[in-house]
Amino acid sequence: MQAAIDEFQFFLEKEWSDGFPVVTPTEERVQWMLAGTGCDPEEIIGHVPPAGEVMSVRDVAIHALMAGCKPEYLPVVVGAMRLILREEFNMGGVQCTMHGVAPLMIVNGPHADTIGLNGGNGCFGPGFRANATIGRAVRLLLMNLGAGLAGKASATVFASPIRYTACLAENMAHTPWETIAVSRGYAADANVITCAMVESPRLHFDDVSTEPERLLRGIADSMTSTGSWNMWFSSDVVVAMTPQHAGLCAEAGMSRSDVQQRLWELAERPQGNLKRGGNWRPERAIAMGLDPDDDDQPIKAVKDVNRLQLIVAGGLGPITAVCHGWNESSHAVHGTYDV
Repeated sequence: MQAAIDEFQFFLEKEWSDGFPVVTPTEERVQWMLAGTGCDPEEIIGHVPPAGEVMSVRDVAIHALMAGCKPEYLPVVVGAMRLILREEFNMGGVQCTMHGVAPLMIVNGPHADTIGLNGGNGCFGPGFRANATIGRAVRLLLMNLGAGLAGKASATVFASPIRYTACLAENMAHTPWETIAVSRGYAADANVITCAMVESPRLHFDDVSTEPERLLRGIADSMTSTGSWNMWFSSDVVVAMTPQHAGLCAEAGMSRSDVQQRLWELAERPQGNLKRGGNWRPERAIAMGLDPDDDDQPIKAVKDVNRLQLIVAGGLGPITAVCHGWNESSHAVHGTYDV
């Protein structure tokens, strides 16, 4: 008599999993997941690089199910994949890079609140089903349809925790400002996703500063790591200020755009400082139009102020999270999604 197949072991022994157990995608369960969207299941969203496998809405539903999503999460996964496949985002390059960056999804709007996407305490960590499973669904799609597997298409040296899942909301209950989506002209009641290609967050702790300038100088220093790609390429950087840090700035009369501008101004180092370590090369300086022998030349962490993605997230505490970017071939993307 043939031994019964253990469905969990079956998937774990394949390359269809991220190393954690998945929900078995039976036809009944897939139909349950598809009830979360009004899209035609056979609609083709695109080809997932670098393997170029075709991705339909049904494929997204299957992977959302495997990841542990609820049907009401599906519109976010579909919306995210539509953005991630945009040419300017260069997901194909990231799938094959040595780096460990990943597409971070920032979700704004009433739907994020309805499905329980967390933007407060622990929003970058475990314990929140919507955050964990939406990001995980995206990763499984990139692995299974795009062949983004370490040691195969992917040359990533270490990868990073953000490659398991990377999805959060803003802390709308405690932010003093408008959302990043509203700052771009979207209506406050629009459901919007912003995707930026970034590293795992680096935490900047400051429970000393009592005025914005000192606080922002410290955060700006965290943005200028000598080993980060964004010092030598025009890339996106995500800065997630906690309500406490954002509130300190707001109480001093600074708007969200004021803080964005000031961080952009402060986050720089003289070239001579950057030569002492990290990934400085004379040819990179020349490519940026700089004199590699000018040690006093300031180098900005963010070359274009609009590529500084400033949000308010996290719990009540004196910490700001800084996510360094990848290289100039990937540009943050954003857009609305249908519920």
